[in-house]
Amino acid sequence: MAERQDWKKVLKADPTDWLLEPDDPGVRYLALRDIVEAGTAELGIAKKTAHISGPIAEVLSKMDKEGFWVKPGAGYSPMYTGTAWSVILLAQLGATIDMDKRIATACEYVLDHNLTKYGHFTTRGSPSSTLECLQGNLCCSLLELGCTDPRLDKSYELMARIVTGEGIAPMTDRKVPLRYYAGDLCGPGFACGGTLRKPCAWGAIKIMLAFGKLPAEKKTPMIERAIKMGVDFLFSKDPATADYPVGYSPKPTGKPSGNWWKFGFPTFMVSDILQNAEALARLGYGQDPRLANALQLILDKQDGNGRWPMEYSYTGKTWGDFGPKKQPNKWVTLRALRVLKQVTGRR
Repeated sequence: MAERQDWKKVLKADPTDWLLEPDDPGVRYLALRDIVEAGTAELGIAKKTAHISGPIAEVLSKMDKEGFWVKPGAGYSPMYTGTAWSVILLAQLGATIDMDKRIATACEYVLDHNLTKYGHFTTRGSPSSTLECLQGNLCCSLLELGCTDPRLDKSYELMARIVTGEGIAPMTDRKVPLRYYAGDLCGPGFACGGTLRKPCAWGAIKIMLAFGKLPAEKKTPMIERAIKMGVDFLFSKDPATADYPVGYSPKPTGKPSGNWWKFGFPTFMVSDILQNAEALARLGYGQDPRLANALQLILDKQDGNGRWPMEYSYTGKTWGDFGPKKQPNKWVTLRALRVLKQVTGRR
């Protein structure tokens, strides 16, 4: 094992052995890959085991042979068991195309049914049903799953255009194929109908995560401009306060959603401060002093054993059960350790 220990000095205790317990093959594989950096042979065995007996296998067992979950079509609904969400979940579990042909089938299905010819990832198949959070989630997920379809490159490029506004007409110009709409995809700079046409931080984080995982050689000048806009927006407030524009609420408080401070697994539409830190760290801002308060907040959530609790759960809403609330959780701990390792400057 090629593990270095220096970045773990910020932990109250080392939870690695806990993450490597064999009765949780999914977490064990990802901990070996991302935290321990295990050798090829050990990692290969763990990866295979995770695909045949862990939560990856459970999610795949629910897939129709055609490549969809629950019902055919774009798969945004039902939340969070439809096709789009199942593919996003598989990516977060560490699934890859090379391990199971069903994963390739699922990726192909998403590209055939969610994607427009221009590169929009949609909820209903039309450009007007594009959500920036979904665009970022699916771009990121398909890339992590190992999808190399050129349509994904086109989707990344469109995602950058959506952010910068380059080549995208205003919503009032209905005669052009690439434009903004009166709904959620309403303007550049992460504007979203869900946040009353103001910038949506949750959408920005999903998009920045996707760009952060894109190989350097694929980051075009326009993508780099979109990244700069995203970083500037996410740092326009202290990430620890999450004081970004808020959306409509029947009982408005004017305060950020409390979900920002609830770390969980998996992560779907909702973003938390941990995911914001992950996105910024992946883009090279892990040691930026503007991120310091958020990193301290993350550290303060660990218990005396260096473990983080499950605070936001999708149990009963998605495939699988990833642990009870308010208890130390391996998946959430893995998320936190990845970020803390990333901010040392090492991938």
